[in-house]
Amino acid sequence: MAARTLCIATLLGSIAAGWAVGAEPEFVIQIKDHQFVPASLTIPAGVKVRIVLDNQDDTQEEFDSHSLNREKHVPPKSRVTIFIGPLEPGRYLYEGENDGRSGGPALGVIVVQ
Repeated sequence: MAARTLCIATLLGSIAAGWAVGAEPEFVIQIKDHQFVPASLTIPAGVKVRIVLDNQDDTQEEFDSHSLNREKHVPPKSRVTIFIGPLEPGRYLYEGENDGRSGGPALGVIVVQ
């Protein structure tokens, strides 16, 4: 019985370790005053990543990128998650939909190295 318990514990530990190793790196992009912060985000090439969009504004915003093939609406005062990659090295542009104080939509770039 002890051998069986040890075997099950080892198996469960291996599964948990595999999940931890397979977890995607996480990056946060804030939306504040209708701007993306940071406006430029560098991520590793060849790796799937999780990006958390944290909208701190009182209005809805959008993350829209033709080069990343992603469009996500982010409700006010909320966080949403998108996954991108693995990507080749390069620059991938994205923009918001609301005009901020700068007179145009928020702009950002993901730099893949």
